[in-house]
Formats: sequence, structure tokens, C-alpha cells
Amino acid sequence: MDERTGLPVVGMVGAGQLARMTHQAAIPLGQSLRILADSLDDGAALVAADVVVGDYRSLADLRAFAAGCDVITFDHEHVPNDHIAALAADGVSVQPGADALRFAQDKAAMRTKLTAMGVPVPRWVDLTLSGDPVGALAEFGDKVGWPLVLKATVGGYDGKGVWVLDSLDDASEVLASGTPLLAEEKVPIARELAAVVARSPFGQGAAWCVVETVQRDGICVEVIAPAPGLSDERADEAQQLALRIAAELGVTGVLAVELFETAGAAESVDGYSGSLLVNELAMRPHNSGHWTIEGARTSQLEQHLRAVLDYPLGTTTLTAPVVVMANLLGGPDDVVPKSIDERVHHCMARWPDVKIHLYGKGMRPGRKIGHVTALGDDLAAVRYRAQAAADYLMNGDDRA
Repeated sequence: MDERTGLPVVGMVGAGQLARMTHQAAIPLGQSLRILADSLDDGAALVAADVVVGDYRSLADLRAFAAGCDVITFDHEHVPNDHIAALAADGVSVQPGADALRFAQDKAAMRTKLTAMGVPVPRWVDLTLSGDPVGALAEFGDKVGWPLVLKATVGGYDGKGVWVLDSLDDASEVLASGTPLLAEEKVPIARELAAVVARSPFGQGAAWCVVETVQRDGICVEVIAPAPGLSDERADEAQQLALRIAAELGVTGVLAVELFETAGAAESVDGYSGSLLVNELAMRPHNSGHWTIEGARTSQLEQHLRAVLDYPLGTTTLTAPVVVMANLLGGPDDVVPKSIDERVHHCMARWPDVKIHLYGKGMRPGRKIGHVTALGDDLAAVRYRAQAAADYLMNGDDRA
């Protein structure tokens, strides 16, 4: 407990943009957010007062960091699961706990659990369980058809650790790497959706509207809230599925359920239909929920804090009929636009209603260094403003 405020201390392992924005959300709640950073140059370490530099892979560092914290939560999923269990065994309140987090850390464990729950997922096979991964992959390809998707079971993100293969020959290099892998059918995707929910240790749940996530090269470039053309029935299906997963896996805090909406039936709404399949799980604030900072009565960051502290959860209603978030991605090294300060200045003047979020990161190709959010009544107009502002900030493009 913070002796100055009488309020509990939340410790967040990791100091990236999620910790940076969670720190911002903690301030009006009077919370003292403590951050475990790899370096004082990390995004959250640049803005938070209570920063501990340490290695999240070291149990000793984690134990030292947890001393004085009332609850520990995470900016990423890379903390060794046995270390998380050890902290809980020490009596530390860890939210979410090791039993839940393993399903976000290990895709094979996640697929196994969801399949056992009857949750719809793409057909898949764990190649690490086979003494003959090549033979197992060939057999699976014969069963579901090529192309296939190979995924590293641990550590992949933003398109890393994912390979789309047209034939068995294409898989030889990945299979030879020794990386633990699973194979999935390549489903006919109409679009990708995300259902973001929160759950407290008490068991209270809350859900934001289902959003559409637009991907480019495996990286999310845009989030549209609510997902255009999604029927009330399909939206409710996705929200209830996410809340059920949160409850049955014992998730506390924010859970993002990334979904495929498959292409299909003639009676589809605006060309979308088919079925919903779960692609990935993230048990922390998530890129698909950043729009909630301006676009919802309670942001995912405040809600995560409420949830891990077992406070009552906040309302999730939208603040505008349409909200669009566009990620700011670093461009090619040989593109040198105006200085970022100059671009921010002109962006604010040109689109004064667009909110800019920069993460305190250096620029490199494909790296998420921030995002912008636009709100309004008309989908096309809001998307345009968000995309135009993002383009200008990254490239100095002068969209009219």
C-alpha cells in the first residue's frame, strides 16, 4: 500500500507502450503504478516515477520488484510461466495468474484448451508432438489442403513466427530450425475481428463493442469500432464467446480474443458471413483496444487496472457512433520526411479533432511507434481523417 495515498500499488512487468498508457490511466485513479523495465530508455520508463530496472526472465528480479506491490500484472506475455507461479506461491497477487497466462503464451496449449471447450478454431495439428514433423505436416496437408499456415507455438507476434506455405517443400527450412511449431488450415477469411473484454477476480465481466482489425503483412494497421456491417446477433456471439473464454480460463484483467470471420453464405451482411473462428488470445491491454482511450466511457487501460485490483468495472459504451484508430508504423530507412515535431505540429493544425499517441520509441521499418484516433458519425469520413493523419505523421504525405 502506498503510504502517501493509502491506495494499493500496481506493479506492471514490462515498460512498452501498454505500460506507458496504463500509467497514464492510473494517474486519475490516484494509483501508484510501478514498472519493471529492461532499460530506463523504455517507453514507460520515460514517463513513470517508480521504475525498477531488471530482467523479467530472472525470478530474483521479479521477486525484488514484487516487494511492496499489492498486485502484479503484465505489459507482455514473455515472463516465464513457472516464475509467475512462483510469485503466486510466495503470496503475491498476480493478475492474470500462471494457469490462465499459459494459454496466451503457448499457442498449442491454447488450441488444445479451446478445442476441448468446443470453441471454434481452425483445424490444426501440433507438430512438436510428432516424432516425424515432416510426415505429420504432409498428412495434415493431405487432409485439409494446401496452402497451410505454420506458427511458432511461443514468442510470435505482429506477423513474426508465422509462415504461409504453398507446399511441403516450402516448409523444410522452418521445420529444420527446431522451432516448436503447429500447423493450421488456411481458412477463407472475409475479415478479422476482435472481441475485447475484461474480467475481475470477483467474476464481473464487461465487453466493448466488437471491432474490425485491418491487417497488412501480419501487422494491424487500423481498427474500426464498431465493426461495420456486423449483425447484432454476430456481435453478441463474439462478445459472449470472449466472456466465456475469460471465465473458463480464469482470466483477470483485459482479454482480447482475435477472430476470423470466414467468407461464405449468400445471406451475408455487406458481404460478410460464414462463421467465427478464434485465432489468438492476449491477456493484457491490446492494440485492438487502443481506440477505447477516446472512444469508450472506460478505456481498456483503466478497465485493466480496475479488474486486477478487483474494483467494480466501468461502463464500455462508445462516446461516438464511429471510432477509428490507425497505427503509426515506421517506414523505410531511406524515407526521411520532415522532423516528427514538425509533422505533429502540422497534423494538429490540419486535423485538430484527431488524437495523437506517441510511444516514446525510435523509428524503424514496420515498428509501431504510436497511433491516432478519430471519432464521428460517418464511417468513410472518420476513416479518412484517421488514415490521412497517420500517413502524414509517418511520411509527411499531404493528403487533401
